[in-house]
Amino acid sequence: MAEVLILVEHADGAPKKVTYELLAAAKQLGEPAAVIAAAPGTAAALTDALTQHGAEKIYLAESADIDDFLVAPKAEVLAGLVDAKSPAAVLIAATGEGKEIAGRLAIKTGSGFLTDVVELSADGVGTQSIFGGGITVHSRVRTGTPIITLRPNAFAPVEQAGAGAVETVTVAISDAAKGAKVVDRQQEDKGDRPELTEAQIVVSGGRGVGSAENFGLIEKLADSLDAAVGASRAATDAGWYPHQHQVGQTGVTVSPPDSQPQT
Repeated sequence: MAEVLILVEHADGAPKKVTYELLAAAKQLGEPAAVIAAAPGTAAALTDALTQHGAEKIYLAESADIDDFLVAPKAEVLAGLVDAKSPAAVLIAATGEGKEIAGRLAIKTGSGFLTDVVELSADGVGTQSIFGGGITVHSRVRTGTPIITLRPNAFAPVEQAGAGAVETVTVAISDAAKGAKVVDRQQEDKGDRPELTEAQIVVSGGRGVGSAENFGLIEKLADSLDAAVGASRAATDAGWYPHQHQVGQTGVTVSPPDSQPQT
């Protein structure tokens, strides 16, 4: 059975929830193979969790260049693995960074590219919801290696151990991938609330809240439950709450524990 490469997203020494979702989706297409493209010393803390969630293979691609030069080095690492391993597909989270990596990878490998997929069948047909959920599209990549970005929280993680065989990848980043260098990083102050896509509980407000000021009530309830705050499209369009907190077909997909993903 061919490998299915998934790009690991991680923070604070642990895989993000979306990485487990990618591993679960990959099992439908082949053997899940996690790719850790990160700074030196990052990978060791991630391998056990990836193995417990089904990674049959774990590729370690560690280099200072990966963190120092934005997304281009990660696309080159994946392109090298596609060339060497001939995977059945490459799955990447449909985040801002993930979509850019996927687009670059598709060009480098001469492959077709599906984005914001919310369902994936065993024969590689991806389901996408467009125009605010008004139209459902079914698509399949027919050229090269399928490059597919999956919408966070659209797939349910599965805790089922894989072999977790580790292989170190030699990282050689081209000069072309070093065109944009990271010179400084500043941590955004997000308060104590959990990230919306990672939260176990979400308290969401809509048109019925009535005003931006009344969203303070939503925030107080969320804080009492250790929850994230969400908002409807109507509320964000009215300027009552930031657009990055929008939940739904045109916003963030959330998935409460022990349930199917909710949009």
